[in-house]
Amino acid sequence: QVQLVESGGGLVQPGESLRLSCAASVSLLNIYDMRWYRQAPGKQREWVASIIADYGRATYEDSVKDRFTISRDNAKNTVFLQMDSLKPEDTVVYYCFASGSRRYRGREYWGQGIEVTVSS
Repeated sequence: QVQLVESGGGLVQPGESLRLSCAASVSLLNIYDMRWYRQAPGKQREWVASIIADYGRATYEDSVKDRFTISRDNAKNTVFLQMDSLKPEDTVVYYCFASGSRRYRGREYWGQGIEVTVSS
């Protein structure tokens, strides 16, 4: 089993930045890709960004690609989402997701979610 623990959320003003972290309980060598999703109340969860764990290729949803950056630190088994120029519409719960590799191949894991509030 792989546990994912998010941190770094909170309240910021429009235009400010936050960095979310997602720490995996296993080495990222056991992970194929990690993603960030977000979900507003009453809406479907939507994909935000992905990163391939071993070689770091990143992809983004169009509305965030110029403001958000996903990265990973393999030594810390952690993926980050740097969010800049935050807008009120970025106020949602963010979830970390991982798809397994090697012994965890075919399995998917979710974090518990973390709130981000952008408000003046």
